Amino acid sequence: MTTQTHLIHSRRFLPLFVTQLLGAFNDNLFKNAMVLYVVYSVYNSEAAEAKFSAVASAIFILPFFLLSAISGQLADMRDKARIIRIVKACEIGIMLVGAAGLVLAWKGLAVTTVAIPLMLLALFGMGVHSTFFGPIKYAILPQHLHKDEVLAGTGLVEAGTYIAILAGTILAGWIPVEWAAAGVIITALIGYVTGRQVPPALPEAEGVPLDFHFVRSSIALVRNTMHDRRVFLAIMAISFFWTIGSVLFIQFPPLAKNVLTASKEVASLFLVIFSVGVAVGSVSINALLKGTVSARFSPVAVIAMGLFVVLFYVVCRQWTTDAEGTLLNVHQFIHHPLAIPLMLTLLGIAVSGGMFVVPLYAFLTTFVDKSQTARTIAANNIVNSGAMVVGSLLAVSLSAAGVSITDQLLLSAAMCLVSAWLGRLLYRAECAGC
Repeated sequence: MTTQTHLIHSRRFLPLFVTQLLGAFNDNLFKNAMVLYVVYSVYNSEAAEAKFSAVASAIFILPFFLLSAISGQLADMRDKARIIRIVKACEIGIMLVGAAGLVLAWKGLAVTTVAIPLMLLALFGMGVHSTFFGPIKYAILPQHLHKDEVLAGTGLVEAGTYIAILAGTILAGWIPVEWAAAGVIITALIGYVTGRQVPPALPEAEGVPLDFHFVRSSIALVRNTMHDRRVFLAIMAISFFWTIGSVLFIQFPPLAKNVLTASKEVASLFLVIFSVGVAVGSVSINALLKGTVSARFSPVAVIAMGLFVVLFYVVCRQWTTDAEGTLLNVHQFIHHPLAIPLMLTLLGIAVSGGMFVVPLYAFLTTFVDKSQTARTIAANNIVNSGAMVVGSLLAVSLSAAGVSITDQLLLSAAMCLVSAWLGRLLYRAECAGC
């Protein structure tokens, strides 16, 4: 029996795995149902659609920037399982607000004045939910798993996250918005039940007073974490990766509609392919590294990712459609001569991205003391979220300056080179510390 199969059947891992999977599913079911509805049913401008997609991403990311320091302190100083139960209970209330916005949108009642603000408020709430849950799902792994299981557990968490993104994205693109409203509430209720099954994970260090001043605590957390060169380089490499990912996710819906003249189901298909690819990459890198936590393959993986982004750009530039004023459905899209190359390049972006980032997360949780893991992940989330907000603002600015969605893909390719350089520096630092 492989390590990953063994973990799936273990109570040390399974309840946490299912709980985080349901949380990621709910995030994406709600967010994509909202974004696809607004892009395809409210706005009729590439710039406006790209702006809304970027604003929605920034709203979801903002809590990571503001509250990660507090969430990291809580996760290291309190029982992680108890925090999970509280967070999952809050998710039920957040999704009731989001569902109300989706139902109002479905009914066509006060869409821009009430429905969209309610949905954005719930999206912010889910960002808060993920901010407090995120450090726990990684920091609890070294506490519940053996040392030789951590990389496999991290890979499963990443793969499960993207499978959940896959499922949420598919449903968001294919089911009516009113069904999505019911789905997010039901999922939140199930997530609360599974969260209660996570075994206790008591703090590894003595409790100290919490610093609730989010600016001071954030600065102190990042400063105290970044003193280790290897941790610093891992966090910076992950941050550039998620900047690339956020820009790509912002671009997918308006690119599908305006460049490929495709329906929202096709936009959903893009996100599905991306999610499957990251899941494949997340699991396959564990096989390549044979359970050893190392950044050895990270530089090559992210360079491959950049090359696939360039190929994706080239295919988009060559894309043409005969129909005027109509959107391609999935069947018509798949039969387009360039559809297969487009989907293969997108899959390549995702697989190589998953292979790049998973060892870096495992690196963060294994190269620091167990009493510091949640705060290390929280510091990573602060830097990541700041980088993603910058990426979102850059995408909005480029759209406002008249740079097409297609040409913005080259920005993502260029950032892959920076990530590769950081990954190379990390591997050198890793070898020097052996």
